[in-house]
Amino acid sequence: MSDANTSSIWGSLFRKREPWQETVTELWAATPFFRGIPLREIRRIVDNMHLRNFSVDEPIFHIGDQGAGAAIILSGVVEIRYKKTVLATLSRGDFFGEISLVLDERRTADATAIEDTELVFFLRPELDEWITQAPQHGARLSTNLAHVLAKRLLHANEMLAKAQGKK
Repeated sequence: MSDANTSSIWGSLFRKREPWQETVTELWAATPFFRGIPLREIRRIVDNMHLRNFSVDEPIFHIGDQGAGAAIILSGVVEIRYKKTVLATLSRGDFFGEISLVLDERRTADATAIEDTELVFFLRPELDEWITQAPQHGARLSTNLAHVLAKRLLHANEMLAKAQGKK
């Protein structure tokens, strides 16, 4: 058997995980996103996620950009804004952009690194592939995602009601 065939068959079995991958697995496991999903499944999907660094004041995405997936913060701070209103200031272990895992829509807010930041992206194609490979866990994640989106909608409604009351 040639070296190319050997590496394609055996390479991923013996490939050493990057240190950030275990940390990200633990961060995702602590979120409501992966509630009820075994750690080995979270590890499997994290192995296909993408680490990216952003500098202070660097845009992560702008309102209207095409969404491709969610991100979790490994380090740093991210601000989510709609026009001039700060909607959230997020740090290690927080995630954002999850609407893009469900809908092929444009971003609904701006996200900016407000200090040097490391993000790990969970892209929709990776989610789709994982759901195909592990449909039971994919169904659980879909339910969890629905809960997260519903809670964020309720929070947005409360913020809107408070803003309306101030006028």
